[in-house]
Order: sequence, then structure tokens, then C-alpha cells
Amino acid sequence: MQKILAKILNVKFDGILAIRSNLIMRKQIAPLLKEELEKDMKTILVDAVNTFIIKEVGISDRMYKILEKYPNRKIILTGANDKEMEKFGLNNIPYEVFTLKHNPEKTNPEYYKIMLKHFNLNSEDVIYFEHSQAAITSAQTVGIITHYYDQDKKDLSALEKFINENL
Repeated sequence: MQKILAKILNVKFDGILAIRSNLIMRKQIAPLLKEELEKDMKTILVDAVNTFIIKEVGISDRMYKILEKYPNRKIILTGANDKEMEKFGLNNIPYEVFTLKHNPEKTNPEYYKIMLKHFNLNSEDVIYFEHSQAAITSAQTVGIITHYYDQDKKDLSALEKFINENL
């Protein structure tokens, strides 16, 4: 990458210029490249409570480790209001969080239409896993590829297979 940058900048790639170009790349170009790459990758939508967040426990470490294998953008979807956001620790998680505070609920297709518009995404740009069958049906009506995550079975192998097959 540095050699390409040196060629673009029409500079010799050695010594101080290499160090300088490395700093330029890290501070200016790398974030732009990351942003461009993310545009070409699907976003992973993740149900919050009873999927990514386990009540009385917090973040599912095993699920977090699986999600971190993918460079894709992750957005946690919830219907939580302010009090519930605090109760479940949704203000302190490593990914973006989207909520409409139960207006409408995720069982209403409008929730997903509003969310997609908010993030400037199309249904083809995302995949989604969720513990509520009613919410899955709602998301499917707007064209989102979904996976039912059984909160009791916690089948992370099936989840990882879904992600791999649909990204």
C-alpha cells in the first residue's frame, strides 16, 4: 500500500518519505479506504436483547467473538426506550445502536423502513438475525435476509453459517 501511495504522490519510497507516507496513509487514506470497503460490504444487523445482550449477564462474549471475525459494519437493533437502554447496557456496547423506542415496534415493517432510510441502506445491503419470529417476518416483508436465532439453543454454528452464506 505504501509503494502505491509513493507512486501516486510521485515520491521515492525510502527513508523519511516512507515514514511520512505511512503516517499519511494511516491518518488520512486508511479511513477513506475503510469507508469505501464498507460501502461494498453488507451490514450485519443484530437483535439486541435476548440475542447480543443476555439479560442479567450483558454482551454474549461468544457472539461478539464471531461478529469480530467480519470487517463488516454492525448495527444493533432494538426497540428499547431510554430506561431500557440503560438497564441493558445498550449505551456502552461496541457497535452502533438503533432504536425507535417502541414506536413502532420491530414487529411493524415501518421500523425497518425507517432504519434503512436512517442509515441510507437498501434491504439488499443488509443481513439480520433476531430472536423474535414476528420481528423476522416483519423484516422479511421489506426484503431483508433474516435468520431466526433461538435464544434458548444459542446455536452459534448455525448463526455463523448464515453470516458466511449471506455476506
